[in-house]
Amino acid sequence: MEGGLKKPHQRALIVLKQEGIGCQESVPGCLQFSLSSCLEPVPTAFPHFRAFVGTEFRELHESGLRIWESPLLLAAKENDLSAIQKLIASHTCDLHERGAVGETALHVAALYNNLEAAQLLINAAPELVNEPVTSELYAGEHILSFAACSGSEAIVQLLIENGAKIRVQDSLGNSVFHILTLQPNKASACQIYDLLLCYDKKEKGQGDPDAVLNYEGFTPFKLAGVEGNTVLFNHLMQRRKHVLWTFGSLTSTLYDLTEIDSWGDDQSLLELIVTTKKREARRILDLTPVNELVSLKWNKYGRPYFCILALFYVLYMICFTMCCVYRPLKERSFNKTNERDNTIYVQKLLQESYITSEDNHRLVGELITVVGAIVILILEIPDIFRFGITKYFGQTILGGPFHAIIIVYACMILLTMVMRLTSTNGEVVPMSLALVLGWCNIMYFARGFQMLGPFTIMIQKMIFGDLLRFCWLMAVVILGFASAFYIIFQTEDPDELGHFYSYPMALYSTFQLFLTIIDGPANYEVDLPFMYGITYSAFAIIAALLMLNLLIAMMGDTHWRVAHERDELWRAQVVSTTIMLERKLPQCLWPRSGICGKEYGLGNQRYLR
Repeated sequence: MEGGLKKPHQRALIVLKQEGIGCQESVPGCLQFSLSSCLEPVPTAFPHFRAFVGTEFRELHESGLRIWESPLLLAAKENDLSAIQKLIASHTCDLHERGAVGETALHVAALYNNLEAAQLLINAAPELVNEPVTSELYAGEHILSFAACSGSEAIVQLLIENGAKIRVQDSLGNSVFHILTLQPNKASACQIYDLLLCYDKKEKGQGDPDAVLNYEGFTPFKLAGVEGNTVLFNHLMQRRKHVLWTFGSLTSTLYDLTEIDSWGDDQSLLELIVTTKKREARRILDLTPVNELVSLKWNKYGRPYFCILALFYVLYMICFTMCCVYRPLKERSFNKTNERDNTIYVQKLLQESYITSEDNHRLVGELITVVGAIVILILEIPDIFRFGITKYFGQTILGGPFHAIIIVYACMILLTMVMRLTSTNGEVVPMSLALVLGWCNIMYFARGFQMLGPFTIMIQKMIFGDLLRFCWLMAVVILGFASAFYIIFQTEDPDELGHFYSYPMALYSTFQLFLTIIDGPANYEVDLPFMYGITYSAFAIIAALLMLNLLIAMMGDTHWRVAHERDELWRAQVVSTTIMLERKLPQCLWPRSGICGKEYGLGNQRYLR
C-alpha cells in the first residue's frame, strides 16, 4: 500500500511555483489536483489543490488550455456571470472544453466555490455534473468530490439535485466519502458527509453508500482510522452506535464492532493501525470503543496466553542450553601440530554420541529443540508472505528484528542438526549463535509489560539506528589507526610489545582501545617509536572523547523521542501481540468478543456494550 500518487491514503509531493516563488507541501495523494502552472492560488478553504509544474505532468494534456488561455475557464474561475452567459450564447463556445489537465469549467467553478457560475454551467450543460477529470492526475476526479472538499454545501446540493451520482467511484475506487476522510477541515467534512448521506437514495439490494470499498479494500471508516482522523472517526462511530437506555447521566450504548475487530477479518481496523507507519493512526486506539475492545481482548485472553507462551519459551531455551552444555565430546587423541593450539576435547562422531543413558536423555532434549525450531519456522513464514518482508522485519510495533532473530535461531538449530548427523566438525559455530539469539529473543516478551515494552523499542531503534550509523564511523577510524599502529610497530620486536605484531592483531587491539577495554600498550623497559605517542594521543581524543560521547548523545536523543510516545507505543504493541495470538490460536481457545446483535434485533453484527 506504499508508493506512488495512485495510493489513496498516501502523501504526494506537490510543488507550487508562481512568479518565481517555490514552496513544498505534503498533501494527501488522493486529493492531488493540477490546473498546470497557470493556476492562481486557490482559496484558503480549499488548500489541497496546488499547481504541479513538473514537466512530466505538463505533457499529459498538451492539447489542453491553461485557464488564462480559455475564456470559459477564466470566467468560471473569476465567477464572471456575464462573460459565461455571453459564451453560452455563442455558438463557437464549447462547454465541454478541457483545461491543461482535463478539467472542465464546472470543475473550476466548484474548485473556487463559485455557486452562480456552477448554476449557469449546469443549466447550459447538465451532463457536466458527472464528467471526471480526464488526465492521469488524481483528485477525486469527479466534480462532486471537488465541491465536497471545498466545503460548499450549496454546490454539493446543486450537483446532487442535477443528477450527480453519490456512489460513483474514481479510477482508484474512491468515492466522495473516501475523499472527505482526508480533509484538514474535519468539522466541514463531517457536515458534508452527513449531507451526502441524507441525499442518497438507496435502491433495493444496495448497501450503505459509505460502505463502498476502494481498490485497496478500505471503506471510508477504515481510511479515517488509518489516516488518524479522530474527528471523523468519532463522528462515524457515533452514527453506528445504538443507545439502549438512558437514566440521568447514565447511558447504555451498543457500539458496532464491524470493521474494527480483528476476529475473522484479515484487514480489520486494528491490524491496519498497527501496520501503518503513521503515528496519527495510533491515536484511534484511545477512542471508544477501540480502547475498550483492546483492553477486553488483552486482559481476558491476550495477557494469559502471552505469559504462558513466555513460560514455555523460557523452558524451551533452558532445555536447549542444557543440550549444548552436555553435548557429546571426547578427549583429543592426536598430537598438537601448533604450539598455539589449546584444544583438549573434540566433537564425538554420530555413532559415539548416543550410547549411554545420559546420551538418551540429551537426545530427548535435542528432539524437543529441533521440533521447536521447525514449529517456529512454520509459524513465522506465513506471516512473512502476509505482511511482506520489509514491513514484517522493519516495523518495531510488529516485532521487527525479533522476527529475524527467531528465524535465524531456528535455522541455526537445523544447521546444527545437519552437522551432527553428518559428523561434520564445527557445530559449535551455529550452536553458539543459536544460544545468543535464542536468549536475546526473550526480550520480545517484555512487550507484555507496560514498564518494559517501550524499552524494547528503544533498544531496537538504538541498535538499528544510532549504533548502525556509529559503526560505520567506528570502522573507518579503527581501520585508519590500526593500519598506522601496524606500520609503526612493523620493525619492532613482537616479544617486547606484541599487540600489533600482525595486521589482524592490530585491528583487534585497536578495536579494544576504541572501546577502552584495554589501556594503551606500553613497555617501559624499551624505547617506543616516536610516532606511537603522537598517533595514540590523536586516537584517544577522537575515539574516547569525541566519538563515544557522540554515541551517548545520539542514544539520549532516541530515548527522549521514544519516551514521549511510550504509552501509545505500548498500546500498539499490545494490539499487535493480541492479533498475533488471535491468528495463531484455535478459535475454540479465543472466542469472538462482543455481544451478538440478534439479542437486540440488530442482525448478526457484534457489538460492545
